[in-house]
Amino acid sequence: MAEDLERLTKFIEENKGKRKFKQTVELAINFKGIDFSKQDNKINLEVTLPHGKGKTIKIAVFSNDNAIAAEAKQNSMDVISGTEIDAIAKDPKRLNDLLEYELIAQPQLMPAIAKSLGQFLGPRNKMPKPLIGSSLKTMSNDLTKRITLKTKGKNIPTVHCVVGTEDMNVNDIYDNIKEVVNGINRKLGGNHIRSLYVKFTMSEPLKFI
Repeated sequence: MAEDLERLTKFIEENKGKRKFKQTVELAINFKGIDFSKQDNKINLEVTLPHGKGKTIKIAVFSNDNAIAAEAKQNSMDVISGTEIDAIAKDPKRLNDLLEYELIAQPQLMPAIAKSLGQFLGPRNKMPKPLIGSSLKTMSNDLTKRITLKTKGKNIPTVHCVVGTEDMNVNDIYDNIKEVVNGINRKLGGNHIRSLYVKFTMSEPLKFI
């Protein structure tokens, strides 16, 4: 484990600060021993990174409730009224704008969102999280740490995810990587990871496993 941390530290030190923007740290995970053509074997797994994704995210809340809207604005979240849902569905620009946000919704609006926006948001894994049994602040904190691992295509044995940014502490990035690996192993049972690569947004990858 110490050797893995040393290799990751060296990789980050050699590659960070080389672009004019803050690069993300990403994983590419390749699997073995799983038939991904079978629906039951598809991966759609949420993992909470212990140290978050290392960047500020935008959050928008679908709500017709004045109290929820007020709380959202107090916490620097955008508010989308339920009366706007149909108009958004007909406007390509506003649809694409939604992809820049993590979305939360008042539960009563979820059926309307699914009907009008589900076909667009669902395949992009951007459907809102219903606001149930939690405060907006708690949900927003969770969303800053949560990532989704999802297989794409019929037989592609690979998933990609973000585990941090180049300016994060290397030990925190390492903890995030371990949590992703542990989450996969808990989900699939046994060791089905063939290889794991770490890279920056614009760097050559490091074979980590």
